[in-house]
Amino acid sequence: MKTISIKELHERTGEWLRRVRVEGEVVVTERGTPVARMLPPAKAPAASPFARRKLLRGVARVIERPLGGPDSAEVIASMRDGR
Repeated sequence: MKTISIKELHERTGEWLRRVRVEGEVVVTERGTPVARMLPPAKAPAASPFARRKLLRGVARVIERPLGGPDSAEVIASMRDGR
């Protein structure tokens, strides 16, 4: 695990981010006190059961068809005009 100061991070952010991706964790310190940890991204989890589910026919139709009606901002503006 590598430790760097905030100043080092500020001066060479891109370089440190690339090193985290390759080498792993880096701890960032402020005046010798740890204030943050930079970690490489977690590996993508296995496919979620929700991603594989099939929607009921009625639900699928609602999702595919945009809801009609006025924009909420328009409704609120028209209500304020009457004041």
